[in-house]
Amino acid sequence: MSTSAHTLFEDIFEITTLNPDGKRFDRVNRIAATGTTFECDLLLDVNCEIYSLLDGEKITFVLASTLNLDGSPDDHFSYQPNPGESTLADTFEYVMHGRVFDITYKKDGIVVVAASFGGLLMRLTGDQRHLSNIQPDMRLYVLIKKD
Repeated sequence: MSTSAHTLFEDIFEITTLNPDGKRFDRVNRIAATGTTFECDLLLDVNCEIYSLLDGEKITFVLASTLNLDGSPDDHFSYQPNPGESTLADTFEYVMHGRVFDITYKKDGIVVVAASFGGLLMRLTGDQRHLSNIQPDMRLYVLIKKD
């Protein structure tokens, strides 16, 4: 796992259910997954026309504040990498950019982070010790690759 300055959270998740509440949109699958290291629960909408995931698959899931490998901040308004310069996205298969719209603190140190990526939603639930780098109204990236 990465410990880079730009990484807010990283874990390997096993997909437990595809579309747990039934399929609602033709081009979107909602995955339910459980983290193998930090035991977080993840609900994530994925554009299934461009990235297919199946029950039982394992994915590396990363939340990052920037795609710049040196950790320098992105402007978050446009994605224009420098030609010939590598980014964090180069090592992943599926990347989305979005914003945290809600953080809810539950009992026993559990936190629920909700974010939207152009209408595709994410809900990440886990121990606040592992999710403490994520702040309200923060812009971030989701990066995924199959294991």
